[in-house]
Amino acid sequence: MTHEPQNVVATQNSAHGEGHDYVKGSPHLRHTVLRTMIADQLAALVSETIARKGSCHVLEVGAGHGTFSDFLLAAGARVTVTEASEASAKTLTEKYADRDDVEVFFDTTGGDVFEREDRFDGVVCASLLHHIPDYVTFVGDLSGLLDEDGWFYSVQDPTYYPRRSRRTQLLGRGTYFLWRLGQGNYKRGLSTRVRRAKGEWSETEASDLVEYHVVRDGVDELALVTELEKHFTDVELFTYWSTQGPLFQKMFAGLNPPTDFGLIGRHRTA
Repeated sequence: MTHEPQNVVATQNSAHGEGHDYVKGSPHLRHTVLRTMIADQLAALVSETIARKGSCHVLEVGAGHGTFSDFLLAAGARVTVTEASEASAKTLTEKYADRDDVEVFFDTTGGDVFEREDRFDGVVCASLLHHIPDYVTFVGDLSGLLDEDGWFYSVQDPTYYPRRSRRTQLLGRGTYFLWRLGQGNYKRGLSTRVRRAKGEWSETEASDLVEYHVVRDGVDELALVTELEKHFTDVELFTYWSTQGPLFQKMFAGLNPPTDFGLIGRHRTA
């Protein structure tokens, strides 16, 4: 079963190759408030599971370099991490070489994990779903990997653009472009902007494939809620402010425009 077209998987593998800096391009890895929120939520889910059954085995899909894997481990979970990037899988393997509570799984197609016989107590997708073309089906299939009463957690995906208020749109896109001006590679950035203005997208450009959401108006969080409600008795949607630049993150934190969202599904039904 393949959940991502092969050109998407290949481009992600290339874009997240040797030397890729997740922290530089990922606001959730740099902003203390967001990191603390995510760490606390994951710790609570793991603690609840350990209190109920004595252990907690979590699948983290697309673990990057293990920032959130570390949160899960600190909370007492055993973790299976997957990566479609060969370089990231290698980094994770080296990082956790001395631990027997971590398994690293190199998922070559983005769907190999669904062929495993394992069942898990929790599934974590951190800054992942916006990379997946058919993210609704993907989330439904991930739910099928959970034991009864298991939980699902996702975070750091962009809210659906058509439902954003004008203020949220302006703050989200405006602060992104201001941050982007300081990142260089202007030729690629300009060509990307021209394609977007024309309503076009490329099947080969990393800027369209790796950040797939930008050509699909974000991620439809309400569609995901509907899907999760088929599998869990309790589904929570939360929204928050997130942008790449640390200064802008602090400046507009008080306004808290809902640019990003997270989901928690509790109590997987049989």
